Order: sequence, then structure tokens, then C-alpha cells
Amino acid sequence: MLTNWRDEALALAGIFQSAVLVERLAKTGNAPTDQMETGIYSLFQVNPDRAEDVFGGVEKIRPGLEVSRQLLRSRQHPEYTDSLRYALSILYLQRQLAKNKDLLEIIGSRLEKAQQQAEHFSLGHENVFSNLASIYSDTLSTFRFRIQVLGDFNFLQQQRIANQIRTMLFAGVRAATLWRQVGGSRLHLLFQRKKLLAATDTLIAQTESTNF
Repeated sequence: MLTNWRDEALALAGIFQSAVLVERLAKTGNAPTDQMETGIYSLFQVNPDRAEDVFGGVEKIRPGLEVSRQLLRSRQHPEYTDSLRYALSILYLQRQLAKNKDLLEIIGSRLEKAQQQAEHFSLGHENVFSNLASIYSDTLSTFRFRIQVLGDFNFLQQQRIANQIRTMLFAGVRAATLWRQVGGSRLHLLFQRKKLLAATDTLIAQTESTNF
């Protein structure tokens, strides 16, 4: 089977977008609402026809594509040190989750109810963040490996921000699941960076051509 570098690049951008949002929330207490809503939206996409449908379109993942391009060009990006660590941790956590069918079933069932809640309120409603964060805590946070988030304690101790961080980590795991489904692997990150970068550049150009 031929590798679909475009889909891999999209999924990788989704992981990075979530990771950067986690870092911003932890350090500043704020993150772009539209990007967080894209992450929440992705959690409810169970059987998408195309990779970009997980995020609602290529343009929704543009910030992640930009970060991905920078990191694929050069690993020396101090501004993304924590984000890169979160992204790698998310990939590891997703591998652990994929081995646990019971937790996957629980997550699937609870996400169905969370989606109904989101349709009643809105994607970015505080209740939706709270619900999704609780799903993350009750499932992914039960693994021995847990993602350590660094930031300003004044922000990290606020329940609202903590819920947002857990939800974005959850969205990152969703993107990591897509990454595995379309053929992504650690070897590709190590040895196929040029192909991933070329696909990322093409996707960014695509978003530029559709903006008016």
C-alpha cells in the first residue's frame, strides 16, 4: 500500500496544533477559541470520509501545519520545546490506548453522549469542556504514563483551564489515532521528514489559495 503523505501530514498537524494549545493554556491561560473548537469537533468524528474531515477541513488545521513545517525543517526550535514533548507524549499515550479495547469502548460510548451535549450547548461551552476533561481523566489518565504539563501554577490550578488542557490533550490523542490509521509511524518521523514536509507545504499552499 502506498503511503499517503498528505493524510499523514494532516494528522501530524492535528497533533501539533493540540500540543501548542496545551502549552499556551498552561503558560498564558488563553488559547484561540476556534482552534480549541476544532479539537473538540475532531473528537466526535467517528467515520470520516477523508482525513481532513476529522478537523472540518484543511483550513481548520492551518496553525498546526505551520508548526509542523517549522519542526520538520529543523528540530532546533526552542519556542516549541514543550509542545514537541507534548506531541511525542500524545503519540505514546495513543499507542497505550490502542491496546486497551475496554477503555476504547468506554470512550466511544461517553463521546456519543458528549456530542449530544455539544449539540445542545455549543462546541466551546464550559460544560462540554468539563465533560470531555472528565472522560480523559477517567480513561487516559489511568495509565501509568501520564503527560506532565508545565506552566504557570496560577493557571494550572484553575478548573476551567485544567478542563481545557485535558480536552486538548484528548484531541491530540484523536489526531494521533488518525496518524496511526493513515500509516504514520515513528520511522516516518525519523527518516521521511522531507516527504512529510513536502506534503505539509502543499497543504499550506492549498489553504492560501482558498483564502479570499
